[in-house]
Amino acid sequence: MIGRFFLSATLAVLAAPALACGPDALGVARELPVGGGVAVGLKTYPRTLALADKELVLTFDDGPNPPTTAKVLDALKAECVKATFFLIGKNAESAPAMVKREIAEGHTIAHHSYSHPAVTLRNLPLEAAKADVDRGMEQDDKAAFGAWSGQTRSPFFRYPGFGDSPALNDWLQKRGVSLFGADLWASDWLPMSADQELKLLLARIQKQRKGIVLMHDIKKNTAEMLPRLLRELKKRGYKIVHIVPGPAAPALASAPAGWFSETERALAHTWPKAPPGMGAAAAGKAKAAPGPL
Repeated sequence: MIGRFFLSATLAVLAAPALACGPDALGVARELPVGGGVAVGLKTYPRTLALADKELVLTFDDGPNPPTTAKVLDALKAECVKATFFLIGKNAESAPAMVKREIAEGHTIAHHSYSHPAVTLRNLPLEAAKADVDRGMEQDDKAAFGAWSGQTRSPFFRYPGFGDSPALNDWLQKRGVSLFGADLWASDWLPMSADQELKLLLARIQKQRKGIVLMHDIKKNTAEMLPRLLRELKKRGYKIVHIVPGPAAPALASAPAGWFSETERALAHTWPKAPPGMGAAAAGKAKAAPGPL
């Protein structure tokens, strides 16, 4: 079954119109098929994709938001770059034309729940969390491909706020869904200008030199910053890797010695006394989340 979904997703990418990229465009260095229900991204998991030095995977969360997502797509198109968009289902439901544009321009569609619950999926009752995930996948697939078969054609998922749980991970991975954290944050959920975001993100990229980059296409400062980021990456010799659904697990790299989950630390700070299945009333008393939204 996973092979069928891999084939349909691959055909969607192949059907996208080819762009004439000049020698000065950043472009895509290689395509990386990802399958096998892996869980990657060093901010959350003790492993990530086995990328070479100066290889980056660009990902965007929380869209589509037509005013800003359109600018992000324009910037990517100008540099012939492909990215992965982790969609909120209710946003895909309200702006299907933007999702169809992402598919038409060769980007990868992925999932980020239907409602992006503020308490994270971890702190919802298990069945409610599953229902939110499934409803999101359904609306994303309908917007992207025009139909829902009961199983997503794009088996990539990122947890809102990275709030996973063993039960949800097991449920998703048994369905062949790969789980994505991130290796680098743009921290664009914090108030900052486009200039400040560019400086911060480039410094983090230069320090780490490779990885899965998390941005938000709903953020005005990110949309304004992106054209300059892509030009700087080209100037500094970075390469873009485009992830697509695949039939098997890719090569992975283990976390370095001394690794810890930054998202677990952030979640523990945000929900210091929150048991699994906490209610909305208890959630309302929790602290504001310090990590990604």
